[in-house]
Amino acid sequence: RVRPVLSNAVRYADPGLGPVADVLDAARRLVPVDPAKGLDSGEAWLKDRGAMLETAERIVEAAGFRRDTALRLLDQTQATAAECLVDPEDDLGMGSVHFPEPHLVGAGRRTAQRALASRATAGMVLRGYDRRRDYWERMHRELDIIAHHGFASYFLTVAQVVDDVRDMGIRVAARGSGAGSLVNHLLGIAHADPVEHGLLMERFLSKERVVLPDIDVDVESARRLEVYRAIIGRFGAERVATVAMPETYRVRHAIRDVGAALSMDPAEIDRVAKSFPHIRARDARAALEGLPELRQLAGEKEKYGRLWELVEALDALPRGVAMHPCGVLLSDASLLNRTPVMPTSGEGFPMAQFDKDDVEDLGLLKLDVLGVRMQSAMAHAVGEVERATGERIDLDAVPDGDPATYGLIRSTETLGCFQIESPGQRDLVGRLQPSTFHDLVVDISLFRPGPVAADMVRPFIEARHGRAPVRYPHPDLEEALKGTYGVVVFHEQVIDIVSVLTGCGRGEADRVRRGLSDPESQGRIKVWFAQHAAARGYDAETIQRTWEIVEAFGSYGFCKAHAVAFAVPTYQSAWLKAHHPAAFYAGLLTHDPGMYPKRLLLADARRRGVPVLPLDVNKSGVAHRIELVSDSGEVKEVAKDAPKDGRPVWGLRLALSDVHGISEAEAERIAEGQPYASLLDFWERARPSRPLAGRLAQVGALDAFGANRRDLQLHLTELHRGARGGRGDQLPLSGGRRTASAGLPDLTEPEKLSAELGVLSMDASRHLMDDHGTFLEELGVVSARRLREVRHGETVLVAGAKAATQTPPIRSGRRVIFSTLDDGTGLVDLAFFDDSHDTCAHTVFHSWLLLVRGVVQRRGPRSFSVVGSAAWNLADLLEVRREEGLEGVAARLAAPAGNGSGAA
Repeated sequence: RVRPVLSNAVRYADPGLGPVADVLDAARRLVPVDPAKGLDSGEAWLKDRGAMLETAERIVEAAGFRRDTALRLLDQTQATAAECLVDPEDDLGMGSVHFPEPHLVGAGRRTAQRALASRATAGMVLRGYDRRRDYWERMHRELDIIAHHGFASYFLTVAQVVDDVRDMGIRVAARGSGAGSLVNHLLGIAHADPVEHGLLMERFLSKERVVLPDIDVDVESARRLEVYRAIIGRFGAERVATVAMPETYRVRHAIRDVGAALSMDPAEIDRVAKSFPHIRARDARAALEGLPELRQLAGEKEKYGRLWELVEALDALPRGVAMHPCGVLLSDASLLNRTPVMPTSGEGFPMAQFDKDDVEDLGLLKLDVLGVRMQSAMAHAVGEVERATGERIDLDAVPDGDPATYGLIRSTETLGCFQIESPGQRDLVGRLQPSTFHDLVVDISLFRPGPVAADMVRPFIEARHGRAPVRYPHPDLEEALKGTYGVVVFHEQVIDIVSVLTGCGRGEADRVRRGLSDPESQGRIKVWFAQHAAARGYDAETIQRTWEIVEAFGSYGFCKAHAVAFAVPTYQSAWLKAHHPAAFYAGLLTHDPGMYPKRLLLADARRRGVPVLPLDVNKSGVAHRIELVSDSGEVKEVAKDAPKDGRPVWGLRLALSDVHGISEAEAERIAEGQPYASLLDFWERARPSRPLAGRLAQVGALDAFGANRRDLQLHLTELHRGARGGRGDQLPLSGGRRTASAGLPDLTEPEKLSAELGVLSMDASRHLMDDHGTFLEELGVVSARRLREVRHGETVLVAGAKAATQTPPIRSGRRVIFSTLDDGTGLVDLAFFDDSHDTCAHTVFHSWLLLVRGVVQRRGPRSFSVVGSAAWNLADLLEVRREEGLEGVAARLAAPAGNGSGAA
């Protein structure tokens, strides 16, 4: 606007011109901007030299200066205004897209379109599709759409990035609607065959859809920054920039920053912040009043003074700017002329100052390179198999239909598997019982907020298992719906329904589908749909019935191309767990891709017969490794749960990187120095810090050097004291390499377990619930393994270590607390509905070991959970057992509901 420009011109022309407030006030009164005309009236005023000069003279006069100062002010104002002019097309490139030059992406002297057609044709031959007429027709139709928009360079660019990543030995896969393009498949961008899976190009790109295509690429999270460097190396820093991401305040960050500003105790700030779920800052006081788990904190509300008011005031305000986790801009050499760029902190990558939404509005080409931890976990597992056995596994070539893989999935023992490990997914897998890749695609599509909210799951399950008939709105729609038993699950099915009934073509049908999410558009679409369907001879009843389906599912369904892209790593991860479990767990523990703590993965490994091998400075690597425990079926005691069928038994060796406080350099130094002949040899060559050496001794990593763990701590203290004093004292040795006993008693088994939980955050030697088995038997607690045989509707007591707690939105709108317990024999999934929150919520959120009373709910042979009605802190009950005996525990369990003590 004119007024800010004029005000800045005044300020910069002569800082001594007068008080800034006076100058701004004069500008407000004298610059004639008509609110009705806005900027146009201001521009007209700028062009009137006489009016500007008169205004400038009156401003300097009001500021107390001579009238001839006005000319200088006027020149400065016009120069400032000229510098502020930005032409959207010439300066920012809006209205067009600037792809990397074709010669950078393999086109040579050919046009990008000819190069793309050539590569696609080669892909047809390489993949054996060249004898399929339908594939040729599909390829040429897609190339025609790409040529219509002039997007050939985009496809070549993405293909070049994927080729480079694959050549680096990094796992890479496409996700999103781009998986529906045969051209993407032929270029090697997308893994799954879109023709075989019934995917539509129109869901991704059509002649009617004038927007940039969007191909998302998944890479190993551990090597994502390598990929960024490779992209910059390929195209040059003048063509590449990462995308910025404004960070805004939510409740936890707001509490931490406001608490620090108010000089609160850091430990208190941490306690208060962690008490809150991940909600908006503006909802802080409402959460205190409404959430039972915050009731104790709500009682202290007045103690914190203005904290809550200030926290809510920060809601959604910018907290900082960071590099977007996946967005990369790719352009021609003019990018820096059109985009403000700054270096990122740390890596120093060029980062555009535009955020994700700006980038899309400006028409800049954004490629999403997503770091996926499961891809890193699978790469690590494959690498471990090759390192240990010499076998090279190509996960992308693993054949579909493997019985062991689908048997594992149907068993619901899918902890750690991509997309299907959550309680809700394990429940759905148990009810669905997948046996084909298509079943996995449907499962992934159904487990989304939209399909769940629209109640799409129940009718599908009923029809799949023959408990309900398969019905189609019209016989013409059988082809589109038969794969999902007449239930609309995918966006592609909505596109086909609209296309079939109206004859509009899939490109226009996709445009219609997108409009269904806008309530204002639905009325117009309904009239259009009815008119066109009637013109094609469909009766009013069919039209009405079909419209109801389209209206209900069109905006809630899931893109099948997304689901197919997700189902590929889902199947691959399940295949690894079924055939190479030790390597699978090594990958999971190294890259931590799932929703559960690592101790839960160790428990799952034990249940599946994978020996867990302790931390050992002579055998453990920086990352988790696999190790041959037995190749004759005679398994050592540590592997007593492993199968004894004569096959080689591979154990899981814990990693140095899991030791609390260890640096990457320390872990690498220890691994590089292996093996160590004695404790003194380890101390001198590995050079661990004294605290680190003590932690290693606590968890048994130094057991190989002889003496017990307390003795080793004493010897380490002497070594440390000698090093500080410059003395070269030798340790007393027994038998040469073994450290002599100092006569101290060893750590007790509970102390060892406590040390493991403190140092490794895992119960490495045994499950932590093993120590409470006798007490749980006294109470009649039902184990997770026995729970599988309990009938629907029975009331049970269950117990375990809490693994996860969530409050996701559900279809009814009620708040439900979902929690998962691990008791060593398996997982127990719990649900606490709102009528139990007053008595249970605080205990569930603030206790680690839980005892829960509830009712078993079964929805299938493999699908069950416990609806909780009462919850206790198991640690408190154990203390009561020690002090008051079983009678005291019984009294606590029979006491009236009371949230404050955790009893119910």
